[in-house]
Amino acid sequence: MDSTRITEILTDPVTSDLVERQPIMQIAYAAADGSPRAVPVGYLLREGKFLFFTIPSSDKVAALHRDPRIALTIDIFPPPCCLLVRGTVELREEQGVPDQYLEASFRTMPEDQHAGFEQQVRALYDSMMRVEVTPSWVRLNDFQRTAPRAVERLVQAKQG
Repeated sequence: MDSTRITEILTDPVTSDLVERQPIMQIAYAAADGSPRAVPVGYLLREGKFLFFTIPSSDKVAALHRDPRIALTIDIFPPPCCLLVRGTVELREEQGVPDQYLEASFRTMPEDQHAGFEQQVRALYDSMMRVEVTPSWVRLNDFQRTAPRAVERLVQAKQG
Protein backbone atom coordinates (compact mmCIF):
# COMPACT_ATOMS: atom_id res chain seq x y z
CA MET A 1 0.00 0.00 0.00
CA ASP A 2 1.44 3.39 -0.90
CA SER A 3 2.21 5.99 1.76
CA THR A 4 -0.21 8.53 0.28
CA ARG A 5 -3.16 6.16 0.76
CA ILE A 6 -2.00 5.30 4.29
CA THR A 7 -1.86 9.02 5.13
CA GLU A 8 -5.33 9.59 3.63
CA ILE A 9 -6.83 6.87 5.82
CA LEU A 10 -4.97 7.90 8.98
CA THR A 11 -6.07 11.54 8.57
CA ASP A 12 -9.66 10.72 7.59
CA PRO A 13 -12.13 12.44 9.96
CA VAL A 14 -13.65 9.05 10.85
CA THR A 15 -10.21 7.73 11.83
CA SER A 16 -9.53 10.87 13.87
CA ASP A 17 -12.83 10.47 15.72
CA LEU A 18 -12.16 6.77 16.33
CA VAL A 19 -8.70 7.47 17.75
CA GLU A 20 -10.08 10.26 19.93
CA ARG A 21 -12.88 8.07 21.32
CA GLN A 22 -10.93 4.82 21.81
CA PRO A 23 -7.77 5.11 23.96
CA ILE A 24 -6.93 1.39 23.81
CA MET A 25 -5.72 -0.55 20.77
CA GLN A 26 -5.14 -4.27 20.43
CA ILE A 27 -1.72 -5.29 19.16
CA ALA A 28 -0.91 -8.70 17.69
CA TYR A 29 2.53 -10.17 17.17
CA ALA A 30 4.37 -13.51 17.06
CA ALA A 31 5.62 -14.62 20.49
CA ALA A 32 9.04 -16.20 21.02
CA ASP A 33 7.56 -19.68 20.54
CA GLY A 34 5.87 -18.60 17.31
CA SER A 35 2.37 -18.57 18.75
CA PRO A 36 0.11 -15.55 18.16
CA ARG A 37 -0.33 -12.99 20.92
CA ALA A 38 -2.84 -10.16 21.26
CA VAL A 39 -2.50 -7.50 23.94
CA PRO A 40 -4.42 -4.29 24.70
CA VAL A 41 -2.27 -1.17 25.12
CA GLY A 42 -2.78 2.54 25.53
CA TYR A 43 -1.41 4.48 22.57
CA LEU A 44 -0.98 7.74 20.72
CA LEU A 45 -1.16 8.39 16.97
CA ARG A 46 1.51 10.93 16.06
CA GLU A 47 2.57 11.97 12.56
CA GLY A 48 1.23 8.80 10.98
CA LYS A 49 2.83 6.42 13.51
CA PHE A 50 1.34 4.59 16.46
CA LEU A 51 3.22 4.90 19.71
CA PHE A 52 3.05 2.90 22.93
CA PHE A 53 5.35 2.14 25.83
CA THR A 54 6.10 -0.99 27.82
CA ILE A 55 8.56 -2.52 30.25
CA PRO A 56 11.93 -3.14 28.54
CA SER A 57 12.11 -6.71 29.91
CA SER A 58 8.59 -7.66 28.75
CA ASP A 59 7.99 -10.71 26.58
CA LYS A 60 6.54 -8.53 23.82
CA VAL A 61 9.76 -6.52 23.59
CA ALA A 62 11.82 -9.69 23.21
CA ALA A 63 9.39 -10.99 20.59
CA LEU A 64 9.36 -7.71 18.65
CA HIS A 65 13.17 -7.60 18.65
CA ARG A 66 13.10 -11.02 16.93
CA ASP A 67 10.27 -10.20 14.55
CA PRO A 68 9.31 -6.51 14.23
CA ARG A 69 6.10 -7.19 12.32
CA ILE A 70 2.94 -6.18 14.15
CA ALA A 71 -0.77 -5.81 13.53
CA LEU A 72 -3.11 -3.59 15.46
CA THR A 73 -6.76 -2.76 15.60
CA ILE A 74 -8.71 0.09 17.11
CA ASP A 75 -12.43 -0.44 17.26
CA ILE A 76 -15.55 0.95 18.84
CA PHE A 77 -19.23 0.03 19.00
CA PRO A 78 -21.95 1.30 18.42
CA PRO A 79 -21.98 2.06 15.62
CA PRO A 80 -19.28 -0.37 14.53
CA CYS A 81 -16.09 1.18 13.28
CA CYS A 82 -12.58 -0.27 13.16
CA LEU A 83 -9.13 0.63 11.94
CA LEU A 84 -6.89 -2.27 10.96
CA VAL A 85 -3.14 -1.73 10.64
CA ARG A 86 -0.12 -3.82 9.71
CA GLY A 87 3.39 -2.53 10.07
CA THR A 88 6.78 -2.80 11.68
CA VAL A 89 8.08 -1.54 15.00
CA GLU A 90 11.10 0.45 16.01
CA LEU A 91 12.16 -0.08 19.63
CA ARG A 92 14.04 2.45 21.71
CA GLU A 93 14.62 2.41 25.45
CA GLU A 94 14.06 5.74 27.19
CA GLN A 95 15.15 6.64 30.71
CA GLY A 96 12.50 7.46 33.28
CA VAL A 97 8.82 7.78 32.40
CA PRO A 98 8.28 9.50 29.04
CA ASP A 99 5.67 12.25 28.91
CA GLN A 100 4.04 10.51 25.94
CA TYR A 101 3.50 7.40 28.07
CA LEU A 102 1.69 9.52 30.62
CA GLU A 103 -0.33 11.23 27.89
CA ALA A 104 -1.46 7.87 26.48
CA SER A 105 -2.23 6.52 29.95
CA PHE A 106 -4.18 9.59 31.02
CA ARG A 107 -6.56 9.01 28.10
CA THR A 108 -7.77 5.85 29.90
CA MET A 109 -8.65 7.36 33.30
CA PRO A 110 -10.50 10.23 34.95
CA GLU A 111 -8.47 13.39 35.44
CA ASP A 112 -8.62 13.16 39.23
CA GLN A 113 -6.53 9.96 39.02
CA HIS A 114 -3.68 11.43 36.92
CA ALA A 115 -1.48 12.70 39.77
CA GLY A 116 -1.62 9.46 41.77
CA PHE A 117 -0.97 7.36 38.68
CA GLU A 118 1.97 9.51 37.65
CA GLN A 119 3.49 9.28 41.14
CA GLN A 120 3.17 5.46 41.10
CA VAL A 121 4.75 4.93 37.68
CA ARG A 122 7.58 7.41 38.29
CA ALA A 123 8.46 5.43 41.44
CA LEU A 124 8.21 2.09 39.60
CA TYR A 125 9.92 2.55 36.22
CA ASP A 126 13.59 3.41 35.77
CA SER A 127 13.15 3.21 32.00
CA MET A 128 10.53 2.28 29.42
CA MET A 129 10.65 0.88 25.92
CA ARG A 130 9.23 3.20 23.28
CA VAL A 131 7.49 1.14 20.58
CA GLU A 132 6.79 3.07 17.39
CA VAL A 133 4.69 1.38 14.72
CA THR A 134 5.15 2.48 11.12
CA PRO A 135 2.12 1.34 9.12
CA SER A 136 2.67 -0.49 5.83
CA TRP A 137 -1.05 -1.27 5.33
CA VAL A 138 -4.23 0.23 6.79
CA ARG A 139 -7.95 -0.26 6.36
CA LEU A 140 -10.80 1.71 7.86
CA ASN A 141 -14.08 -0.16 8.07
CA ASP A 142 -16.71 2.40 9.06
CA PHE A 143 -19.62 0.29 7.74
CA GLN A 144 -20.94 3.37 5.92
CA ARG A 145 -18.36 3.89 3.17
CA THR A 146 -16.39 0.68 3.70
CA ALA A 147 -16.92 -2.75 5.20
CA PRO A 148 -14.70 -5.81 5.51
CA ARG A 149 -13.48 -6.82 2.06
CA ALA A 150 -15.24 -10.20 2.21
CA VAL A 151 -18.56 -8.41 2.82
CA GLU A 152 -17.88 -5.98 -0.03
CA ARG A 153 -17.13 -8.90 -2.39
CA LEU A 154 -20.34 -10.67 -1.33
CA VAL A 155 -22.41 -7.53 -1.94
CA GLN A 156 -20.83 -7.10 -5.39
CA ALA A 157 -21.49 -10.75 -6.26
CA LYS A 158 -25.16 -10.43 -5.25
CA GLN A 159 -25.56 -7.24 -7.29
CA GLY A 160 -23.81 -8.51 -10.37
